[in-house]
Amino acid sequence: MRALYSVLFCVLLLACREKKEGDNQIYLPASNGNLNNISVVVDNVLWEDSVGESIRDIFAAPLNGLPNPEPMFDMRQIPTQVFDGFAARSRIVLKIEKGNVEATTKIVNNAFAKPQTVAVVTGKTNKDIITQLEENKDKIIDAFTKEEVNEKQRRIKLSLLDIKAMGNKLGFSVQIPSAYKIGKADDDFFWIRKSLSQTKTIDLMIYEVPMETISKGDSTIVDIVRMRNAITKTKIPSDDDIYMAVEDAYAPSMFTTIIDNKPAYEVRGIWDMKGATMAGPFITYAIEDKINNRYLIADGYVYAPSLEKRDYIFELEAMIKSIIIK
Repeated sequence: MRALYSVLFCVLLLACREKKEGDNQIYLPASNGNLNNISVVVDNVLWEDSVGESIRDIFAAPLNGLPNPEPMFDMRQIPTQVFDGFAARSRIVLKIEKGNVEATTKIVNNAFAKPQTVAVVTGKTNKDIITQLEENKDKIIDAFTKEEVNEKQRRIKLSLLDIKAMGNKLGFSVQIPSAYKIGKADDDFFWIRKSLSQTKTIDLMIYEVPMETISKGDSTIVDIVRMRNAITKTKIPSDDDIYMAVEDAYAPSMFTTIIDNKPAYEVRGIWDMKGATMAGPFITYAIEDKINNRYLIADGYVYAPSLEKRDYIFELEAMIKSIIIK
């Protein structure tokens, strides 16, 4: 059975590749699929049993920092026997293989299409597969997220906003779609906006703060929230006594990440408007720039009542992760 699985996998891999006559280079078809949509290749029996339940618990778990539950990824199940042709060109794929095989998890790039990330999880039993999923979920989610961020950035590059003036003042570059407009431009603060309707917007604030503004340790998230509240209260135009803030009750989450090969803090949570009935999700990145003795702050937030907000926050994430400090 192990040999049979290996043969079938290789045959499928070769069938999906296209080789130009007279050329040793293998050409792959372009991948497809909506952003943040996983093609889960697994037999129907496993999908409807404990393996499928584990997959849904992990990859459709609510995304941090949204006011209402929205899944981290959307999923569509594809039975193993029909995973071929167009179906095999999905950009992110989770492939489950059960049989007389070693319990492993492998991440494969550009297996059937390009660009593509395929996570192959194998095991002899349901328990083996579930254990592999649990132990490697962070690695798989990270690989899928990077693939989707790259794809979103590719789409953004098709039509970019001119931000040279902003980049020159703060010493960085960033990719922002031309659908955004600069709402405010100071020497040390920039506010970029995209209208979703007359009352709904996606906003991005970019500014810098001295390195000592954010301490490292237990108070890091407190410092970032305090910094953000001060900026939104003084820099975002509003009526008197009406301002955006993050309250302790919303308990934002903090993670560490890397942007432009520099350590960065990532904070996700909910903001609300003091003096008005408004709220929404935000995502803040504080990028450590030791050479210039500062943190470059990129803070995106969404106001879109009645709309799902995951994809808007993801767009902000992709934009911010394109930052390169000069």
